[in-house]
Amino acid sequence: MRIHRFFAIAAALLAAGMVCSAQTERSQVIEGGGTGPWKSVAVGDKTLPTHMIYRPENLKAYVEKNGPIPVLLYANGACANNSLEMSRLLSEVASWGYVAIAIGPYQDMPDEAFYAQWKGVVRGWYPETKTIAIMGNGERLTPYTEAELAAQAAEREAAQKAAAAAAKKNRGKKAAPAPMPFRTYARQLLEALDWITDQNANEESEYYHLIDLEKVAAMGQSCGGAQVLAVAHDPRIKTCMIFNSGIGEMEMSGASKKSLKNLHTPMLYINGGKADVAFNNANGDWGRIADCIPVVKISTLDGHHGTYYEKHAGAFAVVARMWMNWQLKGEVSDAALFMNDEYGKAFYPDWTFERKNW
Repeated sequence: MRIHRFFAIAAALLAAGMVCSAQTERSQVIEGGGTGPWKSVAVGDKTLPTHMIYRPENLKAYVEKNGPIPVLLYANGACANNSLEMSRLLSEVASWGYVAIAIGPYQDMPDEAFYAQWKGVVRGWYPETKTIAIMGNGERLTPYTEAELAAQAAEREAAQKAAAAAAKKNRGKKAAPAPMPFRTYARQLLEALDWITDQNANEESEYYHLIDLEKVAAMGQSCGGAQVLAVAHDPRIKTCMIFNSGIGEMEMSGASKKSLKNLHTPMLYINGGKADVAFNNANGDWGRIADCIPVVKISTLDGHHGTYYEKHAGAFAVVARMWMNWQLKGEVSDAALFMNDEYGKAFYPDWTFERKNW
């Protein structure tokens, strides 16, 4: 009887310790799968429901030609629980040979819905830096007119009055508790890395022995940049990209200026210039990062939301994949954008490039 119980317990422990193999449930192709040589697909995996994965559709074909594929961990702007804002950029990067794992569950995002959500953002955030913004679908947008701004102000005022009237009417009544907003956390970046590590070791997984765990980058937009800084100490991460972000004097998402003391990898900061609300934070980090850490800082004129609304996410996507090509794949030719002022200015004459500790 005891021996049967022993084997039952052993079997249960073995089953508990087994890693579930990846199971793609849903998928979509974004912007034709990107401009790179390895057309990408965005997938939702049953064994990682908290994240969305962007990767070459044919992983084995990539690996047969190039060897194991590097990994990008991504944290969202506003620390949001979806990667829709950067879906075009992540799809584009994946098409150049990367597995990008982004915080937030899988969501379908048709082109028309994606560009619809960006219209107000673009028109509201770029009046000083871009007189005309061209969306990825070819639509030309201009800043809000004075009449449109006045209409928006009137709409807000009416909503405030309606809310005040409702509150007065319901005074004394017990209000229903507001639902708690879901907040993502920096640890989810490392959970994604743990997951892909397990999948790489699981012979039943579609990722089995296809992942290069020595080549891992972490990238975050805005609040997501703080999440990257919070976990940048992890020795498995080989480079970090901080987009329109910086911790400055703030404490956010588990990061503070003390986090900068734990950096151990080459760092890339790219911001939207003085129109970017994170501009001063990025400059503050630049001054605090230790002299032993190589850093490149790029300032553009694109404001806080970069070029993510442009076709294939525009210049910010180019910067992301060229940085990883250099840092993770050793493609030295792509280093020119970051290390050669003449080269960088030839492509982006309005940008400012700075570097130290190289």
